[in-house]
Order: sequence, then C-alpha cells, then structure tokens
Amino acid sequence: MPDRSFLTWPFFEDHHRELAAALDAWAQRNLAAVDHSDTDAACRDLVAMLGQGGWLRHSGAQAGESLDVRSLCLIRETLARYDGLADFSFAMQGLGTGAISLFGNAEQQADWLPKTRSGAAISAFALTEPQSGSDVANSTMTAQADGNGFVLNGRKTWISNGGIADVYTVFARTGEAPGAKGLSAFVVPADTPGLKVEARLEVMAPHPLATLHFDGVKLPGSALLGERGKGFAIAMSVLDVFRSTVAAAALGFARRALDEAMERVSTRHVQGAPLADLQLVQGHIADMAVDVDASALLIYRAAWAKDSGAARVTREAAMAKLFATDHAQQVIDKAVQLHGGDGVRHGETVERLYREIRALRIYEGASDVQRVVIARQTLGGR
Repeated sequence: MPDRSFLTWPFFEDHHRELAAALDAWAQRNLAAVDHSDTDAACRDLVAMLGQGGWLRHSGAQAGESLDVRSLCLIRETLARYDGLADFSFAMQGLGTGAISLFGNAEQQADWLPKTRSGAAISAFALTEPQSGSDVANSTMTAQADGNGFVLNGRKTWISNGGIADVYTVFARTGEAPGAKGLSAFVVPADTPGLKVEARLEVMAPHPLATLHFDGVKLPGSALLGERGKGFAIAMSVLDVFRSTVAAAALGFARRALDEAMERVSTRHVQGAPLADLQLVQGHIADMAVDVDASALLIYRAAWAKDSGAARVTREAAMAKLFATDHAQQVIDKAVQLHGGDGVRHGETVERLYREIRALRIYEGASDVQRVVIARQTLGGR
C-alpha cells in the first residue's frame, strides 16, 4: 500500500482527501486494462474514460469557478502512480484549455470547456517553437491582423496531443512590442484550414507529440484569447498553475518506484536473508523516502499558496518542479538498481518509470530554466 499519511498534512481539506481516495479506487478498477500498443488510441480512450469518470471536470474551471491546484496535483500524482499515459491525458486537458479557463470570454468557455471537461474533445497547448524552446519571448510565429481577424503563419513543435487534439491554444506574435510584450493567444480548432501536422515525434516514453505548421491559417477576431499583446503573461499564468502539477506527476512516479523497491527488497533473498536486511539497501530506501516527502512538501506548499489567493507562485512552483523532477529521477534510478537485471528488462514497472520520468525534467521549463527562475525571484526579493 502506498503511503497516504501526507493527506493528513494541513495543506489539505476533507474534500481533497475524499478526492484522493475515490480516484485511487477508480484507478485500481480501470487503468490496468488500458491497451498501450497504439499510443494515439490509448490517449483517446483514456480521455473518454477520465471524462466518463468525472475526473476531467477538475481540469478546467467554468465561469464562476476557480481551478483548485491541490486537486489537480492530487489527481496527477495518483494517475502517474498507476499509468503515465493516464496522467498525460488528464494533464493536457487542463494545460490545453488552461488559458480558456483563466482568460477566455464567456463564449469561448461555453464553446470548449464542456467538451474538454467531459472528454468529448481533446485539447493541446501550442507554445514551443523550433528555434526558441524555453525562450518563449523569442517566438517568431506571426498573427497578422486581417480585417477583423488574424492570419497565422509559422511552426510549433514538441506539441503534446499534436495530431489528435480537437483544439489548440496557440501563441503567436502580433507585434505590439518586441519580445515578450508582442505575443497574443488564440483558440484554434484543429480542423481550421491551413493547420497541418508536419511531423510526428517519437520519444522513449511514447506520447502523441507533433510539429505543427500554420500556413495562412485564417481566424476570426473571436479567436483572440484575452487582450492583444498579453499572450506571454497568459502563458506564464497558465504555467504558474500547471507547473506544480508536473512536479506532482513526478512525485507519483517516485512513489510507485519506492513501492516497487520496497516490495523487491522485502521478497528478494540474498544468502538466506531479505535484501531489506542489508544496511546499504536500507540507506537507499531511506534516501528515497526523504526525497519523496521533501518533494511532496514543496509541491503542496506551492499548490496551497495558489489556492489560498497568491497572485503568483512562480518561485514556489519552480522549486517544486525542479526538486520533484530531479529527485524522482534519483528515486527511480535507485529502484532500478535494487531490482538488478530485472530493473532494465523491458516491461518491468521500474524500467517504464525510468523512461517516463526523464521528459518531466525538460518540458514546461527545463531544470536549468527553473534554477534561473528561482535565482531571479530570490535575488529580486532582497
């Protein structure tokens, strides 16, 4: 049984504990049977299942509601512990329409949030470009004014759900000012003429990823999200909310790795005694447990702060993502080591976790970018 004692921490309310217990029971019943042989089909099935289960209602806030970041983190942690692709499917429904939840007008919210929250539509967040990576202010994709509308030209890459999404939140340069101040956000249905999937990207832990080409994509003025020139601020606000949830997914992977390691060292015998009797093995388990708890403290501090009304949790979220993803990698590596040769056997749980964790140290702000963010926030507060 995974450790659930953290749910007694003062970060949580009763409804969070009830949510965690209900989702854990649902995941046990439903996720073991998911067929992963076709990644696109698995993601479509998982979105539908999560919608039918009612879990996607947490992924986007309707008018008058607010996003509960602690709930988002608990859901991602729990799903990641069972199935990385289930976590991915949930997360992208939230990130993909996060800007609509936070900044969309009533019409935009009415058009898309009921669909994405029910699992009837799949969403994606199109921010990264081939030449800019984490340097969002250096984006070059353009959105030129055309009467009352806009024409989009350029490319986005490493777009999660690229190729299977029904709607993209897209960031493009409208040119109000250089750098960060000249970007705007748009809601772009996937069937808009001129939007093409240029390439599918294969990675070591299979996910639907693509490079998108926007070739003269014409949008009405109603596709604009928020105000012109505020796209960078919108993107950063969305990431401020969802960056903590990336850390929570890493925590879910780490908890599963710790559980697998404890099972292994308790049942595997060397010279007539369990591996768990060896002091060196006990040292590894202790280090793993400390990393898991320290990650959880940072994650749920950031989530609690946001839910408690903090305008921005940039520093707290960056700390959570940096520590949780980097240390989950270490926890999983120890779990692989404790499994010996079985740890690198394809199909073993720890082998899958080893492949899945690596990307979390890159996307939504790589670890070194988080260090820059933390340093600037810390120095700026002196």
